[in-house]
Amino acid sequence: MQHDKYSSVYSDEELFARLKGIRHVALDMDGTIYMGMSLFDYTKPFLARLKQMGITYSFLTNNPSTSIADYLKKLAGMGIEATADEMYTTALATIDYLKTHLPEAKRLFILGTPSMTSEFVKAGFEVAEDSADDRPDAVVVAFDKTLTYDRLCRAAWWIHQGLPYIATNPDRVCPTDQPTVLVDCGSICKCLEHATSRQPDITLGKPDPNMLSGIMQRYGLRADEIAMVGDRIYTDVQMAFNAGAFGVLVLSGETTLDIVAEAPRKPDLTADSIAVLGDLLAQARE
Repeated sequence: MQHDKYSSVYSDEELFARLKGIRHVALDMDGTIYMGMSLFDYTKPFLARLKQMGITYSFLTNNPSTSIADYLKKLAGMGIEATADEMYTTALATIDYLKTHLPEAKRLFILGTPSMTSEFVKAGFEVAEDSADDRPDAVVVAFDKTLTYDRLCRAAWWIHQGLPYIATNPDRVCPTDQPTVLVDCGSICKCLEHATSRQPDITLGKPDPNMLSGIMQRYGLRADEIAMVGDRIYTDVQMAFNAGAFGVLVLSGETTLDIVAEAPRKPDLTADSIAVLGDLLAQARE
């Protein structure tokens, strides 16, 4: 069903029936509630509206470059008061994966920002130096805004040696309101693949459904009671599909209508912004 500000793969009757059952909204951050350092003017009213409707929400991000504490500080600076329990990043997803699947990995070579690396240290991991004599147990590659050529080469060396290799997220670029392209983890991994002929052993973050599994457990929800909202089909919406949740694409970030038109599977709902989603959720409850 096509309207001026939204479209859906469902008829209006079917769409409102689905939206009426939504009890939690999982929100991507960059490109969805803000762009770079600029909060969208409709974000705070949208969050307030969710609370009025009794709908809980959480913030999920594939961007691991910032620690939970720094994310909360950033949100607070924008006027959004959030708790650590409302945040889940791919750095935390990677830590959970390592502890579950590679419990013997204690020392890591990390391509990541100091802010992200602090999350691993806080979780009990040691960080290997940039030295051929300091052999790590595994390599973690992330969205590294502090990346240097020497460390990129060291990561390639350890990957070439066959060490376990984990990527935090598959994103090719990070949304920004600045006149530049922010090369993200997926693109860094492509560089490393070209140099080593190896892909990551696992790539975490959206669209991996485990990020939503944690939300389901934390709030006692079924997948169909969660709306996953984001600005990318290949991460945010695909994770919703993979988890059995309701997938909402907003056009406030990376994705354009031309990209939607070419997608083999369309989002359950495509909306201009989260403000439009708020209107639809309210309509569904009237």
